[in-house]
Amino acid sequence: MDNSRREFIKTSAMASVATVAAGGSSAVAEKLKEAPADSSVQWTKSVCRFCGTGCGVMIGHNGNQIVALRGDPGHPTTKGLVCAKSLFLPKIVHSKDRLKVPMLRKDGKFVPISWDDAMELMADKFAKAIKKHGPDSVAYYGSGQAMSEESYLCNRLFKGGIGTNNVEGNPRLCMASAVGGYVSTFGKDEPMGCYDDIWAANTIFLVGSNTAECHPVIFDQILAAKQAKRSLNIMVLDPRKSPVVSAARVHLNPIPGYDLAVLHSMAHCIIRDGRHDEEFIGKNCQFKIVKDGKPINVGLDGYIKFLEDFTPERAEMVSGVPAEKIEEAAKLFTYGPTMSIWTMGLNQRTRGVWANNLMHNLHLITGNIGKPGATPFSMTGQPNACGGVRDTGSLCHILPYGRLVKKEDHRKQMEKLWGSKPGIIKSKPGLHTVAMFRALGEDKIKAMVMLTTNPGQSMPNLHPVRDAIGKPRKDKPFIVVLDSYPTRTTEIADLVLPAAMWSEKTGVFGMSERRYQIHPQVKKAPGMARSDFDIMLEFAGRLEDKGAVKKGYIKGKFKTTDDVWDEMRLASRDTPYDFMGITRERLYKERGLRWPCPTEDHPGTARRFVKGDDPTLDSGKYADHTLAKGDVKFYAAPNQRAVVWLRPALGPAEPTDKEYPFVLSTGRVLEHWHTGTMTMKAEELRRAYPHCFIEMNPKDAREMNVRSGDMIKITSRRGEARIRARVVDMPRPGMVFVPWHWEDKDSLINFVCTDAFDPGSKQPEFKICAVKLEKI
Repeated sequence: MDNSRREFIKTSAMASVATVAAGGSSAVAEKLKEAPADSSVQWTKSVCRFCGTGCGVMIGHNGNQIVALRGDPGHPTTKGLVCAKSLFLPKIVHSKDRLKVPMLRKDGKFVPISWDDAMELMADKFAKAIKKHGPDSVAYYGSGQAMSEESYLCNRLFKGGIGTNNVEGNPRLCMASAVGGYVSTFGKDEPMGCYDDIWAANTIFLVGSNTAECHPVIFDQILAAKQAKRSLNIMVLDPRKSPVVSAARVHLNPIPGYDLAVLHSMAHCIIRDGRHDEEFIGKNCQFKIVKDGKPINVGLDGYIKFLEDFTPERAEMVSGVPAEKIEEAAKLFTYGPTMSIWTMGLNQRTRGVWANNLMHNLHLITGNIGKPGATPFSMTGQPNACGGVRDTGSLCHILPYGRLVKKEDHRKQMEKLWGSKPGIIKSKPGLHTVAMFRALGEDKIKAMVMLTTNPGQSMPNLHPVRDAIGKPRKDKPFIVVLDSYPTRTTEIADLVLPAAMWSEKTGVFGMSERRYQIHPQVKKAPGMARSDFDIMLEFAGRLEDKGAVKKGYIKGKFKTTDDVWDEMRLASRDTPYDFMGITRERLYKERGLRWPCPTEDHPGTARRFVKGDDPTLDSGKYADHTLAKGDVKFYAAPNQRAVVWLRPALGPAEPTDKEYPFVLSTGRVLEHWHTGTMTMKAEELRRAYPHCFIEMNPKDAREMNVRSGDMIKITSRRGEARIRARVVDMPRPGMVFVPWHWEDKDSLINFVCTDAFDPGSKQPEFKICAVKLEKI
């Protein structure tokens, strides 16, 4: 642990002790004060804090203490299952190193300050920057872990109040390519299927997804479906033999970054063998290729000709996947209904949008879409990246519920609903995440607030990012961080505001299958911590008082997250997201609801674009009464036909060479999550994986004379890390794998990763960069 990190934690702990001594509360003191007379444990329905699966949980609480957590057996999709991480949430919430008082950096050290002083300073810094340098001199960086109401409020404040589109969040790092894929193929974001499809599928295709460790409850359901239906085929496309391979009939292991050729080759085989669905294609598809920057229609014949370059034999030469395996996978894919599931292995790529397009291509040409068990499904890594950021429009180029900043009518719609000054929302997108931190390092951004995320550890190419946030310099930008725990970002911030944790505030999470679920407050936040919502609400009011935001824009309009939720429902009305029927009362009563859900008596939508299921086809702009029940119509796509894209099979941004001969890929392990900020607080989880490791293929290890436990120096063109080897037959030869949860300086693998990004989605290529290895 370096000195700045140690100093921050020490100051935070001392400030917390001072707060209790001065009459503040601690977890123990609150338990003594507030425990009910009979000390009975109450159980409250909620949703898990971790990944995008959205597991239903029951929280056991006694007074102000969470004493237990279990799966909710009444949950319609996760059915009482939870993973190890979820079970330890009570310990995580009650961690001793929670942030409890506002802290300001003075002369290089943190000192506690009052909330009034903290909020006044924050508002003053932002207001002065806006007045002197304009609205684009400030920025907001949010999270797929914030509540939907928090993200919506911040998006509303910055775009419609301050007048800047510099609104970003960490979903840019994990889901932006999935968004780009859905929008460019179908016209609207988000999966059209649901978890029920797992049980109806005859084939499940796992692509770039270590479902067993990253979404274990989903993998458990896949295994249960396999046990119930022995004929279920499971296929895996991944250069690493993650645990999901043990269940697979076919494993395709391409050279990292060269899997687009495999997906094209599968399409080639399907059409060559006449296994495509010509009727479905004729009714629902169009074929396009980009030439000179413009999409050109080529028709099915043009697609077939394009695929001639992707015979299995040629694809094998490019990808390293044996031709016979490609043939087998193509055949199994047509044994539908087929469900494909993917995550970061496709998304965190410089060709991420294209890879997503090619997954959709396979479903479209086979008609494996819009039926039980037939769907292309992108899983989400965070609990609220979908509902909280993608849906609320909290990225630099979008507005709530499918709207775009570049469309004038969309801007006017939101300005009218928000009560903004006409024309305040700019037509030009703001800075995307990588560009935002580069601008911060160039001092073009003068003030920035970060909420519920840890970019000082999670961003790629970390050295310039950490310098941008924390390096002392003249006229350094003012950085405010809201968090519940000390992190590698809070340690280099200027102002740290202690935030309430999950279970200490009430709000909505929206998970991968479009299900919105409420997590209620069951305890008070420790010390002086406040919810991110309350902090940003007060911040908005103070900006109004200083003239940086229109008077009455937010101040006085909202008091609670309930108030914001009602406006969010109005924002969704008459859009394909319409959830006017998902009232607060229904969220408390039911185990979540899947949008669209336009009326209070609507049960929610299992499958979009399907007549008789998707209410969008029954009324409003996209209504079509000529369709029969079960017919598919891609109403948001150009000419209401989904696009089959002819994408070049290009490789990664940084291929290997003589100097950097290995490919590095990063990911997760079962027991930890993201930067370990939460999971490392549970001793049992920490013991399971106390240290970082680098997986090496036995063939590479023999050539380097490396054994498990040896220290390996990993070097790229950007930085280095020093991590102990684990020799195991999981990565393919020439590839190494490192999980990214550990915060010690030697283990921070994101110093090594490239910040090259997809030109469409602007999502960085965490999964592939070139490195050299040295045994030390």
